[in-house]
Amino acid sequence: MKYIFEVKIRDGHTAEEYADAWVRASELIQQAPGARGTELHRKVDDPRTLIAIAHWDSKASRDAMEAQPAPRIKAIIQSAAPCCEIHVIGEFEEPEWVVMPSRN
Repeated sequence: MKYIFEVKIRDGHTAEEYADAWVRASELIQQAPGARGTELHRKVDDPRTLIAIAHWDSKASRDAMEAQPAPRIKAIIQSAAPCCEIHVIGEFEEPEWVVMPSRN
């Protein structure tokens, strides 16, 4: 499954500042059972807007990590909170099918 959220960087802060904290937290989160990787993308026409995608084996795996986050993870997330607003987009199942154009 995918857990997707949008990050809006507040005035006086930078996307790089948030990305630093995000990488540190992600490295720890990826040690949790079922974690399958993360991505952070900057919006093309608005560099203060980011989208994050966390990949998990299942919603249950992600929920288990979230229910008992490590103190270091909580501290990193709290340290980044002043620089941004986070809006959860949602939790998505893996696609049942993927449409890919044929390559000629």
